[in-house]
Amino acid sequence: MKKAINTETGSGAAAPDLTTYDWIVINSSAGKDSQAMLDEIVKLADEAGVDRSKLVVFHADLGRVEWDGTAELAERQAELYGLRFEKIARPQGDLLDHIEARGMFPSSAARYCTSDHKRGQAHKLLTKLVRELGLERQARVLNCMGLRREESPARAKKDAFTVDKRATNGRRHVDEWLPILEWLEGEVWARIHETGVPHHPAYDAGMPRLSCCFCVMASRSALVRAAQLVPELAAEYVALEERIGHTFQAKASMAEIVAEAEATTELIQIEGWAA
Repeated sequence: MKKAINTETGSGAAAPDLTTYDWIVINSSAGKDSQAMLDEIVKLADEAGVDRSKLVVFHADLGRVEWDGTAELAERQAELYGLRFEKIARPQGDLLDHIEARGMFPSSAARYCTSDHKRGQAHKLLTKLVRELGLERQARVLNCMGLRREESPARAKKDAFTVDKRATNGRRHVDEWLPILEWLEGEVWARIHETGVPHHPAYDAGMPRLSCCFCVMASRSALVRAAQLVPELAAEYVALEERIGHTFQAKASMAEIVAEAEATTELIQIEGWAA
């Protein structure tokens, strides 16, 4: 078993007791880390004797800003493990609609893309799942995400196990678990290749992550590569910049990104992910 956590201290060697939860929710972007996490959780649940009917794969559908086929792949990956799949999108529109309504792009200081389009939709699923149980007691939910320390300085500071106070209420107690927090990228890909479960082709095209096609936290080289791969979507971002008078990043407009992407006929080498 990979190094996981002690549920009291947030560090240690033991995974949480999966048998104590009414639901185990596996957040999936269909990306490599979600995919490896999915396999690990199924493995641990099977070893603990937890029925797979208690495991639910959840995908926050981001609409146009996702890579083509992302939601479908997340569903297919869940299906291959025989797991229930749930997909929820923000009903007011996708992220591009939201940006236009706010008149500004998300940033590191205002990540409403995460809070409104991911976390907020996940909380809706938790409400739905708890209602299905019809319990007279507080339901116990384990919410799992595929974050890894290696990815960024912010994620390096994460605890592997915490109580999600924003999601916990009188009807439900929600713990958050990051089961592959200690894994390195090589371990992630080794597990994926071992399972034979398909991964998204954006990785084969050189993208290091399967976030939004154009993530405001991405490096310029990653953005240029994405603009080369999905020029039609990049053009929508450029048009949106013009309409709202706000640039994609403080230090780089999407128009500049597109110009750089069009200036070369070869796919550029990506140097890291973080902006």
